[in-house]
Amino acid sequence: MWIPPEDVDPVLLHAPTRKSVSVFGAVCVNDGRFVSRLEKKFNASTFQTFLAKLIRHRRRGRKMVVIVDNARWHHAKQLKPWLNKHRDVLKLDFLPPYSPDLNPIERVWKLTRRLCTHNRYFPVLDELLVAVLYQFEQWKYSNETLHKLCAII
Repeated sequence: MWIPPEDVDPVLLHAPTRKSVSVFGAVCVNDGRFVSRLEKKFNASTFQTFLAKLIRHRRRGRKMVVIVDNARWHHAKQLKPWLNKHRDVLKLDFLPPYSPDLNPIERVWKLTRRLCTHNRYFPVLDELLVAVLYQFEQWKYSNETLHKLCAII
């Protein structure tokens, strides 16, 4: 940013530390429905909990295919028995390494950042969470925004 020499430099506010929240998310490419779950951290146990929530949102009589990257928790041995038990309703489809552009949820994360966090200051993490969770609530049901964003061509 350029400032004339006679002006006093502006003071930019920023949070003193880096805090984060982990969010699992999935979008239905057929109608744009979005399912998310906040967690303190990502691991096999929290991923399994998210998958259990996710299969409750599937259409009756349909099998759900979840596109995932190659994160450690997606391949965890701890998941194998649970995935085997639910293989008739859920299948994980792994992307090739280093190809996040192929995953529709990455488009949702990018849009969320653009709509909720860009050019905004959040003095506390809770204010950021309120903004993001409000947006997620808008996408909870079928919607054209995410349907068009994530449609398979």
